[in-house]
Amino acid sequence: MNERVRDAFLPMTSVASGKGHLVIPDVYCYTNQIVNLCFVMNDRDDWVLVDAGMPKSKTKILEAVRKQFGEDRPPKAIILTHGHFDHVGSVEELAEYWGIPIYAHPLEFPYLTGEEDYPKGDPKVDGGMVSEMSPLFPNHSINIEEHLKQLPNDGSVPFLTDWKWIHTPGHTPGHISLFRESDRALIVGDAFVTVDQESLYNVYTQKQEINGPPAYFTMDWEKAKDSVKNLEELKPSIAITGHGIPMSGNKLENELRYLINHFDKIALPKIYQNKAT
Repeated sequence: MNERVRDAFLPMTSVASGKGHLVIPDVYCYTNQIVNLCFVMNDRDDWVLVDAGMPKSKTKILEAVRKQFGEDRPPKAIILTHGHFDHVGSVEELAEYWGIPIYAHPLEFPYLTGEEDYPKGDPKVDGGMVSEMSPLFPNHSINIEEHLKQLPNDGSVPFLTDWKWIHTPGHTPGHISLFRESDRALIVGDAFVTVDQESLYNVYTQKQEINGPPAYFTMDWEKAKDSVKNLEELKPSIAITGHGIPMSGNKLENELRYLINHFDKIALPKIYQNKAT
């Protein structure tokens, strides 16, 4: 793990931190400070961890796992939606502790093998405090090559036979989301979120409102917009996002459609809006 990522001081938290609940019978959502992790179970009584939380959170995540599953129930694998610090902060420690593989999209590999850093956080994308703090967030790559495996090309998800992964680039080049057709459950990652992630107050209170991907770290807005459109076309019944409270039913349907119809106004930072018109 890159030492600057591992040793970063990240005091941000939310009222949901340390809490978890079954969103649907086989998906448990656990909030680690400001980011959501998913414990996804399968019909063989195994499970997979989706994303790995903030730096220095191994102990808290293990406590959440023991609370949900008891002792000696490691996951079969870790699936990464992408490689930003708040989604991979404890991934190396957890993979080594459990002795399990980590799966990601190949376009995300440069950031997971120490080859390339993400762009620094952009404080100009919004007037919110989180955006203004974002240049201080870790943007450095990590090196988990020893555990890293490529997601299958056919869209299947290892150890989760009913789920498929979908390439949803924009926030990062290799960003993915997970979808299950049978109940239209969607694990979004940061393709869109259900909190104003640029506002420190809204992050803390977890006020639920649909938004585009966290603006300060989003790399390609045209692809990000296309990814939201592609996810909306799936007509998800519930969306578990990387940040914010899960959203479902008519509220999800209506707000996701509104986000698409007004994406440039809602999600696109003002400094890019003139270029988009």
